Amino acid sequence: MNTWLPPDPATLATTLAVGAIGAMAAVWLHIPAPYLTGPAALVTLAGVLGLRTRVPLPLRDGCFLVIGTSMGAGVNPEILAAAAQWPLSLAALASALLIIFLGGATLLQRWLEFDRISALLAATPGHLSYILSLSADTKSELSTITVAQSLRVLILTLLVPLAVALLTDVDLSMSARPDAVMSLVHLGVIMVLAAALGTVLKRLNMPAAFLMGGFIVSAVSHGTGATPGLVPVWVTIPGFAIMGTLIGTRFSGISLAQIRRASGAAAVLTTLALIATVGAALSMHWALGLPVTNLLIAYAPGGLETMAAMSVMLDADPAFVAFHHAFRILLLTFLVPAFLPRSEPET
Repeated sequence: MNTWLPPDPATLATTLAVGAIGAMAAVWLHIPAPYLTGPAALVTLAGVLGLRTRVPLPLRDGCFLVIGTSMGAGVNPEILAAAAQWPLSLAALASALLIIFLGGATLLQRWLEFDRISALLAATPGHLSYILSLSADTKSELSTITVAQSLRVLILTLLVPLAVALLTDVDLSMSARPDAVMSLVHLGVIMVLAAALGTVLKRLNMPAAFLMGGFIVSAVSHGTGATPGLVPVWVTIPGFAIMGTLIGTRFSGISLAQIRRASGAAAVLTTLALIATVGAALSMHWALGLPVTNLLIAYAPGGLETMAAMSVMLDADPAFVAFHHAFRILLLTFLVPAFLPRSEPET
């Protein structure tokens, strides 16, 4: 299906309505990061129960532009000056990735009887589109890998805010917002330039191209002081809700049988990911004195777009988070093929 073609109006309206209801319910229930977690949970449930949900590609890219621009708005010279501490933090991230990747693959083979290739691809901590393209070119269980990876992203989306709430005193309700807001003229200029850069990055096959375009343009303009102020909440909150809704639409058309088959793998991988992430975050907090919130969101192997949105919602250091997730994707691009067989075994 061509995702540039809009879904029928009823499907789109229903999808957005379910996401909005999920956000409002999460706010009412005081769930951490409600505008992201609420839509993700409710749209997922609706999809599993048989409701057809879909977010068209132009709306998705617009959401990514908003999230990237919001991330860049948090960049300032003081944040960039702290970059001297990042190399050790990147080493900790690489160690955690290896534990999740190789440890997860080993557990899937021994406990759930996955074949080696399927286990490696299912255990890869992120870079979902790349992993699915590798899965299609190998003798692996594509459907199980897809559902297991999607479940992993969903569970991390729901659990990372909970981990932040348990380990820090950060306000996760999004009720306290800074009063300095970007002017509409500045916002419009940044969004146009970000869309242009995102289009170029997409042609270069960069993951999350429009998010990175928004982040780069906004970070440069804010880091130089050209555009002071944050993105208005009436722009960011719908962006977060659409991001959560997008996560949930991955489960549209997936049967309960498929979820049951992949749930064991998702549980094993998510548990290992949380242990490795929290361990690495706490170790770097003690070694470098970096905030736990920044480290948890930077290390959590969820989707780049999802963790980017979470960094804005939980007031984490946007440059730190973006750099670490870009490093994770780059590392996985070279790491995963190194462990896959160079040729398919004969059958």
